[in-house]
Amino acid sequence: MKKLWMVVIGFSLIFLGACSLQPPEWAKPGNKTDMDDITIGLSVSTLNNPFFVSMKDGVEKKAEAEGMDVLTVDAQNDAAKQISDVEDLIQQGVDVLLINPTDSAAISTAVQSANSIGIPVITLDRSSEKGDVETLVSSDNEKGGEMAGEYIVEQLGEGAAVAELEGVPGASATRERGAGFHHVADEKLDVVAKQTANFDRTEGLDTMENLIQGNPDIKAVFAHNDEMALGAYQAIKSSGRDVLVVGFDGNEDALSSIEQGNLSATVAQQPEEIGSLAVEAGLDVLQGEKVEEYIPVPLKLVTKDTEQ
Repeated sequence: MKKLWMVVIGFSLIFLGACSLQPPEWAKPGNKTDMDDITIGLSVSTLNNPFFVSMKDGVEKKAEAEGMDVLTVDAQNDAAKQISDVEDLIQQGVDVLLINPTDSAAISTAVQSANSIGIPVITLDRSSEKGDVETLVSSDNEKGGEMAGEYIVEQLGEGAAVAELEGVPGASATRERGAGFHHVADEKLDVVAKQTANFDRTEGLDTMENLIQGNPDIKAVFAHNDEMALGAYQAIKSSGRDVLVVGFDGNEDALSSIEQGNLSATVAQQPEEIGSLAVEAGLDVLQGEKVEEYIPVPLKLVTKDTEQ
């Protein structure tokens, strides 16, 4: 009899545990009709980067226009902090999560936590390796890397010695931009050095100083974002050398630098549009509509000769 009761209690606990994972009716996609009641949770990899500030602005402007609230948290490029931030947003009862991952692998646990209670997740600019994501709103990072490589070949010819400043290790944007660049560079350029500078301007400066000293024949550098490109240009200027610099993002500082004849080019994204389209996708999901797995946002190569 005692064993029978233990079995009954065990099944009861399993049943109760399963029930506890179910979201309340108001939190389930498709049950929201009043936009004033919707709260978006936005987790940004870092607000120390103008690109992500613009992306956040895009989210907030679109949400305000639709009458929705936004709770924004800044991971400060710390993957562990981002996981904690997202868990906090979940506890605050947000209706949809928009996540710009610091690390595409690490964020998977937070995505899965949201999945377990039925909160839809949309990723911006970078993907999550695991968990169910409704859609990724992003530029075609791989295509952008190819555009950067092709531009360098056009300017310097085949076989030119180039360096590569890589973004945060583990970020999907780092992998994709690098992969696209190497589709071109491995065949038509000589990549003599590559090193991470974590999407950071100061690290871009310091890293480029070291790369120039070790590789005096470098003729161009492709940086995975504009912040690193701007730092690299400072190092190159101080060295007195003539090195072509190509960035990625199209932030205001980079566009100004190109206009002044400093940076050579940037693969320009539309961060506000990424944020706005992510809000639209979140709203569609909450209203029970299907969205595409990937929502692309166009890129444009900007040089001094193109319209900005």
